[in-house]
Amino acid sequence: MESPQKTMEERQAKARRAMGRVKHKIAVMSGKGGVGKSTVAANLAVSLAKKDLQVGLLDSDIHGPTIPKILGIEDQKLGVIGEEISPAVVPPGVKVVSIAFMLSDRNTPVIWRGPMKMGAISQFLGEVAWGDLDYLVVDLPPGTGDEPLSIAQLIPNMSGSVVVTTPQEVALTSVRKCINFSKTLDIPVTGVIENMSGFSCPHCGKSIDIFKRGGGEAAAKELGVDFLGAIPLDPEIVDSGETGKPFVIDSEDSESAKLFDDIVSAIVGKMDASA
Repeated sequence: MESPQKTMEERQAKARRAMGRVKHKIAVMSGKGGVGKSTVAANLAVSLAKKDLQVGLLDSDIHGPTIPKILGIEDQKLGVIGEEISPAVVPPGVKVVSIAFMLSDRNTPVIWRGPMKMGAISQFLGEVAWGDLDYLVVDLPPGTGDEPLSIAQLIPNMSGSVVVTTPQEVALTSVRKCINFSKTLDIPVTGVIENMSGFSCPHCGKSIDIFKRGGGEAAAKELGVDFLGAIPLDPEIVDSGETGKPFVIDSEDSESAKLFDDIVSAIVGKMDASA
């Protein structure tokens, strides 16, 4: 019988080999929940795929996976190709893996300690038929705990981290922790995205700073990292998450989608420059 330690080491080795076939690996992270990080990660992956790139999206939040809901693929299941897990696929061709696809019921809690989570993440990285990818977008759970650390250890030469925040100070304190986490683990900080930055009233057109504005940009400047851009608080973005239609496709002519496209172009430019 194989020892658990040997099995874990083999899984980790598989993960590192599989990640060697991915050109750019980007971690999307936040210091706290509720800032729209998963919405940003999902739309980032879809936007990259719209550029005729081969893209994968890993939902590494074991306890609170939301990517399938955001993309409208909750009812899909993971298949098997030979000895590999076959990912779900969402237009325009994004390969998606999440623990949510493996639960018998959407309301089933995952009650796991660190080693079990590490094992699952190792499998998602090394035993999924990702193939050759231009980008793998990894949606990390909030904070700097087990899952972000596991990802950092299992993916050699991580291309960068994108930190998502809302403008208010309580969120910005966590941003600083994410940036320092990335620097401590030698992960280049691609930049900061300020989400829910202002709200344009659909009736009078007046801009209302519900969660303030500019805090993410100020934090990026303070810590010497790039500010990638701001996304407003937009009902169309909220609706897209509820209906499972990424707003970069469903509302591609909206101002928010155009702003997000500028952010994605900035990320691609930084990745190409560092390649």
